[in-house]
Amino acid sequence: MKGRTGTAPAWRLRPATPADVDPVAELRAVALRADLTRLGRYDAGRVRQRLRDGFVAGHTWVIEVGGAFAGCVALRPEADGDARCLEHFYLDPRLQGGGIGTAVLRELLARCDRDAVRVRLNVLSGSPARRLYERHGFTLESEDAVDVFLVREPGPVQPDASRRSTMQKTLS
Repeated sequence: MKGRTGTAPAWRLRPATPADVDPVAELRAVALRADLTRLGRYDAGRVRQRLRDGFVAGHTWVIEVGGAFAGCVALRPEADGDARCLEHFYLDPRLQGGGIGTAVLRELLARCDRDAVRVRLNVLSGSPARRLYERHGFTLESEDAVDVFLVREPGPVQPDASRRSTMQKTLS
């Protein structure tokens, strides 16, 4: 899938493969380092291993910009089937703030709206990512000293057949 948001560079999502686990684990370590350090919880080995332990290629997409690895995102069905869990949403720090993350999030949320399912996620306490999610309709479900749990109820479906994408077909 290719997308554009304002002046954001062209991006594409492709299904992840098991071979993507190490680049994703490395990006996770970079993306979470500041927040985990601030919270007194950064452990370089543990942050990578937790990703490896929870990585499911079948629920994960790799974000590419210019044909190169730029990030990832996973959308996993919850056990009850009534919700999806948005997780492992990481973007190369050099590309953050340029609209790619917003465009990817919009694409995922549009699919969830069409399926009439809520989306849950958690962010680290104090993370600037929380503002992105709140701008897209996520609200506080609960929080503790480390994690903030957010939820978004399905919104009205926005018809736009021109946006039917490879990723959306993959999610069907």
